[in-house]
Amino acid sequence: MEIAARIAEGFIGMFQKGGTTFVGLVTGIIPLLIVLMTAVNALVRLIGPERIDKVAMISSRNVFLRYLILPFLAVFFLTNPMAYTMGRFLPEKQKPAFYDAAVSFVHPILGLFPHANPGEIFVWAGIAAGITKLGLGLGDLAIRYFLVGLLVIFIRGLVTERITAIMWARRSVSEGQGQSEESTSAAGAASPVETGGAALAGGEEA
Repeated sequence: MEIAARIAEGFIGMFQKGGTTFVGLVTGIIPLLIVLMTAVNALVRLIGPERIDKVAMISSRNVFLRYLILPFLAVFFLTNPMAYTMGRFLPEKQKPAFYDAAVSFVHPILGLFPHANPGEIFVWAGIAAGITKLGLGLGDLAIRYFLVGLLVIFIRGLVTERITAIMWARRSVSEGQGQSEESTSAAGAASPVETGGAALAGGEEA
């Protein structure tokens, strides 16, 4: 009987702990997210979507801007998952690299700007909980996480762009070979017809 009672207490205690965590979120991170999202949306309206798009177009011309500034602007202003639509200003060969950079930045930005990816705030919250229990501040960790994230997305952007260029070149070569084979086979199929036509013409002249 005591064992059953302890199991019941543990079962209920698990949900009580979850309720306590939920209350902490309601009084802590959720209001912060709402205020941040409202502020960013208001900022976008004040600046104007067309101006943000213009900055994105300018950023796409330089490799540093393309894989540092553009992913940051996309994730900060448009948030996840709308951030990836910023890639529409890039050539087709650079879109995979931009996506790789942007999708890799939706977590490092959470420490400073949690509104950018509220659906996965638990990733940062889990890290922050351990740091807080150790009595350490979160500001230094958030800045380091952010800076390392910028470095990582820049490297990933360069590497993915290079890989895409190699695959694109192979695709062009294979397509060229396929077209030449089709031309050769078409010429071979046309040769008997032309030969037969010439023979008939010769017979008529005779």
